[in-house]
Amino acid sequence: MQTRNRVLDDIAKMTGGAASVLAGVKDEIEALARARLERLLAAMDLVTRDEFEAVRAMAVKARAEQERLAARLEALESSRPRARKRQRT
Repeated sequence: MQTRNRVLDDIAKMTGGAASVLAGVKDEIEALARARLERLLAAMDLVTRDEFEAVRAMAVKARAEQERLAARLEALESSRPRARKRQRT
Protein backbone atom coordinates (compact mmCIF):
# COMPACT_ATOMS: atom_id res chain seq x y z
CA MET A 1 0.00 0.00 0.00
CA GLN A 2 2.81 2.36 0.88
CA THR A 3 4.51 1.60 -2.43
CA ARG A 4 1.34 2.55 -4.21
CA ASN A 5 1.17 5.89 -2.36
CA ARG A 6 4.80 6.59 -3.16
CA VAL A 7 4.17 5.93 -6.87
CA LEU A 8 1.16 8.24 -6.82
CA ASP A 9 3.21 10.89 -5.00
CA ASP A 10 5.96 10.60 -7.61
CA ILE A 11 3.43 10.92 -10.43
CA ALA A 12 1.91 13.98 -8.75
CA LYS A 13 5.35 15.59 -8.38
CA MET A 14 6.21 14.88 -12.02
CA THR A 15 2.89 16.30 -13.16
CA GLY A 16 3.39 19.43 -11.05
CA GLY A 17 6.92 19.84 -12.38
CA ALA A 18 5.77 19.39 -15.96
CA ALA A 19 3.01 21.94 -15.45
CA SER A 20 5.47 24.54 -14.16
CA VAL A 21 7.85 23.83 -17.06
CA LEU A 22 5.00 24.21 -19.54
CA ALA A 23 3.95 27.48 -17.90
CA GLY A 24 7.51 28.76 -18.29
CA VAL A 25 7.60 27.70 -21.94
CA LYS A 26 4.25 29.43 -22.51
CA ASP A 27 5.56 32.66 -20.98
CA GLU A 28 8.71 32.51 -23.09
CA ILE A 29 6.75 31.89 -26.30
CA GLU A 30 4.45 34.83 -25.50
CA ALA A 31 7.46 37.10 -24.90
CA LEU A 32 9.07 36.04 -28.18
CA ALA A 33 5.83 36.52 -30.10
CA ARG A 34 5.32 39.96 -28.56
CA ALA A 35 8.89 41.01 -29.44
CA ARG A 36 8.49 39.78 -33.01
CA LEU A 37 5.16 41.59 -33.39
CA GLU A 38 6.66 44.82 -32.03
CA ARG A 39 9.54 44.57 -34.54
CA LEU A 40 7.07 43.94 -37.36
CA LEU A 41 4.93 46.93 -36.40
CA ALA A 42 8.02 49.14 -36.10
CA ALA A 43 9.15 48.06 -39.57
CA MET A 44 5.73 48.93 -41.01
CA ASP A 45 6.28 52.58 -39.97
CA LEU A 46 2.76 52.99 -38.60
CA VAL A 47 1.69 56.30 -37.12
CA THR A 48 1.03 56.71 -33.44
CA ARG A 49 -2.41 57.58 -32.12
CA ASP A 50 -1.23 61.10 -31.24
CA GLU A 51 0.05 61.68 -34.79
CA PHE A 52 -3.21 60.36 -36.23
CA GLU A 53 -5.31 62.63 -34.01
CA ALA A 54 -3.18 65.67 -34.92
CA VAL A 55 -3.60 65.05 -38.66
CA ARG A 56 -7.29 64.37 -38.18
CA ALA A 57 -7.72 67.71 -36.40
CA MET A 58 -5.91 69.46 -39.25
CA ALA A 59 -8.19 67.75 -41.79
CA VAL A 60 -11.32 68.80 -39.88
CA LYS A 61 -10.05 72.38 -39.73
CA ALA A 62 -9.18 72.38 -43.45
CA ARG A 63 -12.60 70.97 -44.33
CA ALA A 64 -14.37 73.69 -42.31
CA GLU A 65 -12.24 76.36 -44.00
CA GLN A 66 -13.02 74.90 -47.43
CA GLU A 67 -16.75 74.92 -46.71
CA ARG A 68 -16.54 78.52 -45.44
CA LEU A 69 -14.70 79.61 -48.59
CA ALA A 70 -17.17 77.75 -50.83
CA ALA A 71 -20.08 79.54 -49.16
CA ARG A 72 -18.31 82.90 -49.54
CA LEU A 73 -17.62 82.23 -53.22
CA GLU A 74 -21.24 81.25 -53.78
CA ALA A 75 -22.40 84.50 -52.13
CA LEU A 76 -20.01 86.58 -54.21
CA GLU A 77 -21.01 84.87 -57.44
CA SER A 78 -24.72 85.25 -56.74
CA SER A 79 -24.44 88.97 -55.91
CA ARG A 80 -22.47 89.80 -59.06
CA PRO A 81 -24.46 90.29 -62.27
CA ARG A 82 -23.60 87.82 -64.97
CA ALA A 83 -21.90 89.15 -68.03
CA ARG A 84 -23.59 88.45 -71.31
CA LYS A 85 -21.67 86.56 -73.91
CA ARG A 86 -21.02 88.41 -77.13
CA GLN A 87 -22.55 86.91 -80.18
CA ARG A 88 -20.26 86.24 -83.06
CA THR A 89 -21.20 87.68 -86.40
